[in-house]
Amino acid sequence: MNHSQLWLVRHGETEWSAAGRHTGRTDVPLTDAGRAAAKRLTDILHGRTFDLVLTSPMKRAIETCELVGFAGGALTTGDLSEWDYGEYEGVTTDQLRYRHPGWTLFFDGCPGGETLAEVAARADRVVARARTINGPVIAFAHGHILRVIGARWIGAPAVVGANLVLSTATVSVLGYERETPAILRWNLT
Repeated sequence: MNHSQLWLVRHGETEWSAAGRHTGRTDVPLTDAGRAAAKRLTDILHGRTFDLVLTSPMKRAIETCELVGFAGGALTTGDLSEWDYGEYEGVTTDQLRYRHPGWTLFFDGCPGGETLAEVAARADRVVARARTINGPVIAFAHGHILRVIGARWIGAPAVVGANLVLSTATVSVLGYERETPAILRWNLT
């Protein structure tokens, strides 16, 4: 039986996430409210130890990792970077739908950015890495990449991530129900 678990932590609020702007490669910091919410995650994570700590290279994820006390020994990986939104970086969904009625990220993508298949390939590498550890792994990252990781953990197509909504400053837990990959908890604050 596999005893690995993958804990997913979405970073705290940023000015862009609060405004609904797609924030992929732009390295925006946490807001004061985002820092406070991230610190509150220690209530969920208190006393837990992890065999591997991973973080996105973006400062909003790194700072969240630091605020909950897991920065020591954390490894940075580009596989946890947020979706590259290309031409849609910094644009809100409402603005995009004004120009492209009915647009959705998971089905329509972003010109000049990553495809869903490219994001899924990164997610698959994170899942494979976590499964090599016979114990808990924690990953600090971003909303869309974490949603794709959740889908891929359970063997679902990456597009299922569209159904796995994540708020900022949340914890989700992936693991197993017996030998079956499962989402054990999702979007905890």
